[in-house]
Amino acid sequence: MDPLHLRSAGTSLVISFDSGEAEIIHWGADLGSTLPDLAILGEPVPHSAIDATVPAGLLPQASSSWRGRPGLRGHRIADGVSGLDFSARLRTVAARTEGNTAVISQADPEAGLSVESTLTLHDGGLLELRHTVTNDGTTPYQLDELATVLPVAPDAVELLDLTGRWCRENHPQRRAIQQGTWVRTGRHGRTGHDSSLLLAAGTAGFGNRHGKVWATHLAWSGNHEQFTDTLGDGRTMIGGSELLGPAEVILEPQGTYTTPSLFAAYSDRGLDGISEAFYRWFRSRPHHVLPSAGGGKPRPVVLNTWEAVYFDHNLSTLIELADSAAELGVERFVLDDGWFSGRRDDQAGLGDWYVDESLWPNGLTPLIDAVTSRGMEFGLWVEPEMVNLDSDVARAHPDWIVGPAALSHKDGGRLPLEWRNQHIIDLVNPEAWQYIYDRIDALLTGNNISYLKWDQNRDLLEHGHAGRSSVHEQTLAAYRLFDELKKAHPGVEIESCSSGGARVDLGILERTDRIWASDCNDALERQSIQRWTGLVIPPELVGGHIGPTTSHTTARTHDLSFRAITALFGHFGMEWDVRQVIGAEREELKRFIALFKEHRDLIHRGRMVRADVPDEALMLHGAVAAESPQAGTTAALFALVSTRTAFAEQPGKVTIPGLEPDRTYRMEAISPVPGDSDYAHTFTQVQPPAWLADGAVANGRFLAEVGVPMPILNPEHALLLRFTAL
Repeated sequence: MDPLHLRSAGTSLVISFDSGEAEIIHWGADLGSTLPDLAILGEPVPHSAIDATVPAGLLPQASSSWRGRPGLRGHRIADGVSGLDFSARLRTVAARTEGNTAVISQADPEAGLSVESTLTLHDGGLLELRHTVTNDGTTPYQLDELATVLPVAPDAVELLDLTGRWCRENHPQRRAIQQGTWVRTGRHGRTGHDSSLLLAAGTAGFGNRHGKVWATHLAWSGNHEQFTDTLGDGRTMIGGSELLGPAEVILEPQGTYTTPSLFAAYSDRGLDGISEAFYRWFRSRPHHVLPSAGGGKPRPVVLNTWEAVYFDHNLSTLIELADSAAELGVERFVLDDGWFSGRRDDQAGLGDWYVDESLWPNGLTPLIDAVTSRGMEFGLWVEPEMVNLDSDVARAHPDWIVGPAALSHKDGGRLPLEWRNQHIIDLVNPEAWQYIYDRIDALLTGNNISYLKWDQNRDLLEHGHAGRSSVHEQTLAAYRLFDELKKAHPGVEIESCSSGGARVDLGILERTDRIWASDCNDALERQSIQRWTGLVIPPELVGGHIGPTTSHTTARTHDLSFRAITALFGHFGMEWDVRQVIGAEREELKRFIALFKEHRDLIHRGRMVRADVPDEALMLHGAVAAESPQAGTTAALFALVSTRTAFAEQPGKVTIPGLEPDRTYRMEAISPVPGDSDYAHTFTQVQPPAWLADGAVANGRFLAEVGVPMPILNPEHALLLRFTAL
């Protein structure tokens, strides 16, 4: 069987069948249109080893003497005996290409198993891989794992992944790739605050703009594992899989299971090349919030009420807040937690999705009308997957509450420990699923709601249905809930919030229109959170809000310019009682809102560029126009950010990457500017660099290779730079 060769955007994927099974023998740089005779890749056979070349198959398997992590684990159950057919010997029976998609079928008739693998190399170079296993036998087959894996080149010697916690999501960690298996396990029942959005293997010292990188992301919102596996023979595989609970997936005869998609990108231009592949895929989707084929509604400026009023829901107060928001230029007003029956704090009411008549005797209509009459969309907070024990629905249907036992807690079953005073609605139960669907559908049908902030505030621990682990089925049921509500209300946008950034993955983003990266609005924390979330997720999908002067979650105090510049490079909004913003600070806030509206098309459609700045106290990132701009238009917007005190007395010349080398630009600082309330706080210098007052003119090559001296910024301050094409 001839090899298959997929090519796109500087990436090649080559699949060989010489061993009898499908094997990826190259995933990396483009190899051109002509391949040599692949027999030249035959490996030597060492002493004291298997007396044949061992393939690193598309599904690595012990039957081929693979000594690493297997791709398929499971066994057959027959006549009460388990452990039969535990080792499959899959061999290729068919392979075809459809455009830039390869479909490969492998089977083991003796074991009664077949696997169909689909590999698509999208136009921007992003690879998507998934497998479907079918039980062709006559007895049940218990599936323990079906993993999607890819080989990386021998010069990938460093691994970057991400970790975190609540209010500190997506922080990087690095380690050398060494022999053995590095596994990141997520047992949260959701993606998890500490989940790695990406596993990136690369050449030594790879950075934002340099080095080769091979990176993967698992598009799944439930339990999962991500891993690198390096064998004694020097080969390294990188991949991921759904983490299945005990006997969670048992395939009856002719039953099937499909893995979550593994998305993967290769770059010879560092991490920015990885981001570019993901961004191009996101923005090419027909349902993306900003359709690439022209048109599309700009991302509206948001005001969320949480850190403004918390649970204090009062119609006159909220209308005052709406008045203030509209006067500033806000375009979407979102009413957060506290509007439904019995909800005065976080201890009661979840599950009772009826408007509280004691607070809202005329329903939400008076507030919605006040908001929409002021030219803003109305949004509403919900948490449909959760329930408080102190709720009407829990009292009426205790069997709808998830627990580890087959019995409900009312009948003697044990409940998991509470988390934020709440438990989980069992969406695997058809009646519970239908109740939740009907209530949210009724809210959207009966009210002029354009947007749902859909929260999910706890891990799914000891999660079972009918006495059996059910995270897999719960995740699929939640997906179906999103899908059916979207189908019934196609004009409603949904934000995925999960106590901040605990459900950020391409599985949930296939069904939602943005994510809330973190419950932390502290601008210093947000610089890291948004930078690393943005490694995969484009800024138009990442909510970034200006919080109060003193952060709700960290008690840090920051100037408005630092908070606003941080929020600017995302889906911009505020979570703040803006009625209290007055005088010069209010005028400055208005300017930032106008600035976002002026440049949001650039930020949300442009190329993300992150510089490799030698001084670790500084960050430089920005958006560069995807196409060559006309003279006089903004070609790029960059933020220079000081996160802490620098080692040197002055930052020296900082280079600006990503601009057209032979194009000339005017560079100017546009915020903060003299007269702003926090201008004097931003700098610590006797004399600024020569260009700061009147700007500078240079071509892209000079800016990228020589750079310009930067002002000396105080820690936790930022400078916004605009580049205009001349």
